[in-house]
Amino acid sequence: GKWHMGVNCKSRHDHCHHPLNHGFDYFYGMPFTLLNECQGTDDPELAKSLQDTYWLYTQMIILAVLTLLIGKLTNLFSVKWKIIICLAICGLLYFISWFSSYGFTKYWNCVLMRNHDITEQPMNLEKTTSNMLKEAVSFIERNKHRPFLLFVSLLHVHTPLITTEKFQGRSRHGLYGDNVEEMDWMVGKWLLDAIDKEGVKNTTFVYFASDHGGSLEAHRGNAQLGGWNGIYKGGKGMGGWEGGIRVPGIVRWPGLLPAGTVINELTSLMDIFPTVVHLAGGALPQDRVIDGRTLLPLLQGTVQHSGHEFMFHYCGVFLHAVRWHQKDSGTIWKAHYATPVFQPEASGACFRRGICPCFGDGVTHHDPPLLFDLSQDPSEANPLSAGTEPLFDAVTRRIGKAVEEHRKTLTPVPQQLSPDNNIWKPWLQPCCGTFPFCWCDEENNKA
Repeated sequence: GKWHMGVNCKSRHDHCHHPLNHGFDYFYGMPFTLLNECQGTDDPELAKSLQDTYWLYTQMIILAVLTLLIGKLTNLFSVKWKIIICLAICGLLYFISWFSSYGFTKYWNCVLMRNHDITEQPMNLEKTTSNMLKEAVSFIERNKHRPFLLFVSLLHVHTPLITTEKFQGRSRHGLYGDNVEEMDWMVGKWLLDAIDKEGVKNTTFVYFASDHGGSLEAHRGNAQLGGWNGIYKGGKGMGGWEGGIRVPGIVRWPGLLPAGTVINELTSLMDIFPTVVHLAGGALPQDRVIDGRTLLPLLQGTVQHSGHEFMFHYCGVFLHAVRWHQKDSGTIWKAHYATPVFQPEASGACFRRGICPCFGDGVTHHDPPLLFDLSQDPSEANPLSAGTEPLFDAVTRRIGKAVEEHRKTLTPVPQQLSPDNNIWKPWLQPCCGTFPFCWCDEENNKA
């Protein structure tokens, strides 16, 4: 499915970020993220405000060249041809430099791969999800007689919300609801049915979850495309607000775990790694701090509480919030050190920017931190203060100490979201033909 970790580091064929270079034995899916551009809509998603700015500057350069040209030809003012030509060439190069990144996104970003080979560029989104599910079922069939790890990252329920005709209009909640219903059907009818059919139901641990809450800024006209976060504040990409990070997890293992059990303890997607290692009878690496905790004791009921006392919520490389589950009292505190500036102010989202930033003028820093008691105020509507909460100073001090201890465990790594890493680099572009003619459809040819 959607890998979203990229492919190359230094050359077009080094595949340093590819799944097969990070522990997986087989890969079928898209190495980048899913964008509206993949559907070819008139509603671009990738750096939309930046594209508008680039286009404005391009128009200004065109206007300047035309003004100089008309002035030269009509003798309104004297200007050398060399200046006009240089300005025109610079403008053309400027336009090519940004348009090659954004104008051809469908061809550069929307790529389907099987292992190290590109099978479709650009992807046919109408068929991609069903192709991925067929691959997943085939994988289960091939590996049913031995232990296997299958990670399926569906393109549902992500914009542009590609939904087959069979499910369009079925939900009371618009296109997003249709997409959720189709995903539910796909997981049950394809994946779980395949596990049952191959006779491995009672020996297979299944974990289903989302990687974040609903994207509030995802709109098309008046239609909400990014889901709904209920009573929880904020949404996707906001670093610390509950609406962006609190999602349900569903676990199935009929041979070991009783059905219908509800666990209200907070866990992390980082817990999947130690859980999988535990299930496989392996040992965790001892040369680094592992932030996750195995879920097995909690799921089996041998412990009543999550192994996480503190959880640290980042926006990029910036620590925005910290959660403290105070074991002796059962209270769950959360301190926000930075929060996004909503636009408009009371909207609960960053509609004008399209996505909330992690730093700069797009965030508000809090000293002392904004403190909430999630046990009593899960909507984070009423920040506490020293005047309203007798434990305010003690709690913020304890959380501050936990942050200091946490930071000692971190090893600096290259910033993956730096401006340099976000610029399109032609020499790294995966291409199934002779660059820049990157078009192929091995999927249909194979069919």
